[in-house]
Amino acid sequence: MTQPADGLDRIARRQVDKFEERRRLLAEGALQTLAERGYARTSLREIAQHTEFSHGTLHYYFRDKVELITYCVRQYKAHCVLRYDGIVDTAESPEQLAVEFGDGLAATLKEEAFMHRLWYDLRAQSLFEETFRTDVAEIDGGLQEMIWRIVSRYADLSGRDPVCPPPMAYAFFDGLFEQALLRFLSGSETALDELRAGAKHLLTTVVCGQA
Repeated sequence: MTQPADGLDRIARRQVDKFEERRRLLAEGALQTLAERGYARTSLREIAQHTEFSHGTLHYYFRDKVELITYCVRQYKAHCVLRYDGIVDTAESPEQLAVEFGDGLAATLKEEAFMHRLWYDLRAQSLFEETFRTDVAEIDGGLQEMIWRIVSRYADLSGRDPVCPPPMAYAFFDGLFEQALLRFLSGSETALDELRAGAKHLLTTVVCGQA
């Protein structure tokens, strides 16, 4: 007796869902090792040595470390781009938004510094490895949209218009964050406060055009 077509479709979808769920779990387990060691110093075999997964298992679900690293960073950044939506929705004044946004940036830098370092590592590698470029561009686009939501809301609350386009606003904040990350990883005790202050200053500058 043959299976109805819709029954076969349901089975196929379940198999795909199980495969994708397994990939997600493997990526979560490998993420810390990737974040600590970086792209150049990590292979699938090394990840297997530092996690509970065998090299064969990792290689079954990911053809190489490029696919695994890209998958991991995409999963992480998918969460990041929604991180500040609550601030956008609840802020009642430009001052409140600036303070909460700066605090949010400082918190994620402090708590997830290695993850952000992995992202910058991957983005730098995309200059040399074409296989990364499409994914990096897509992730960058999502982060740019995140920053623009903050800037646009700050503009609305301030009764002003942004004085630069989204790509430029993103470049300002991305540069600020990357420099703060570098100082934080180097042991700076003022990196977080400087990031908070810089975020507030940039919001004022990008929106109001004030130095």
